[in-house]
Amino acid sequence: GEIIHIETLLEKAKFYTSLCLGTTAILSVFAFLFLIPFVVDPAISTILADYESTPVTCVAVGHVYAEGLSNCSWASCKEGCTASVLRCHQILVNYTRLTFEEWSKGNIDINALEWDVGETRFFINTEGCGYPPRVNCSEFSKQYGYGHLGTPFPCFYSRTYPDMVVARYSWDDNLRHLVLSLVIPNVLFGVSIGVLSYWYCPGCNRTGCGVENTTYVEKFNSKDEDEDSLDDYDEEEEY
Repeated sequence: GEIIHIETLLEKAKFYTSLCLGTTAILSVFAFLFLIPFVVDPAISTILADYESTPVTCVAVGHVYAEGLSNCSWASCKEGCTASVLRCHQILVNYTRLTFEEWSKGNIDINALEWDVGETRFFINTEGCGYPPRVNCSEFSKQYGYGHLGTPFPCFYSRTYPDMVVARYSWDDNLRHLVLSLVIPNVLFGVSIGVLSYWYCPGCNRTGCGVENTTYVEKFNSKDEDEDSLDDYDEEEEY
């Protein structure tokens, strides 16, 4: 009786564990599909852009606040990466490959600098967009826009696309987000499917959690087995 009770508990534990693993596998797929446009694709784009890891010296030379879809063909910052923009901030900058630290320590006159690229578009990040609270376009425009025109600040330029300049860049953060978004959902999916396959694969013939790997239907005798049992019973009665 005690052995049967333990086997029943193990069967229940296996059932609920299987249910959790199946749910985890499904959620992992949806999570991975969700992360592709929001994390994986921007991270890969950032890697391909090959930004200079040391911030260089930038200065904003123009800031336009525009309204209307036709006037917002591009934006330095967008809150949301999928919706159309009806209001936008467009900031243009000059930059030199002189690092911002060197400029700060050297007390170099900003008017004496020779700009490597002039009046190029300035973006908050590679995609030029994001979601609150990480991305706040009002604060971004205040930090780099009208009130700070002509004031040097650190920025990052792309070695692949020299005309592309961003305010935020971190190789370590970008790589960490990419690795985590690829590894976690896929590992959870792989482990869940692996355990379920080990338990329920018809050709495995293994036991899981100390419980026989049989289905509920297999616990009952087949029709032929029942007939054989009846024949044996009849023969015993004849004797």
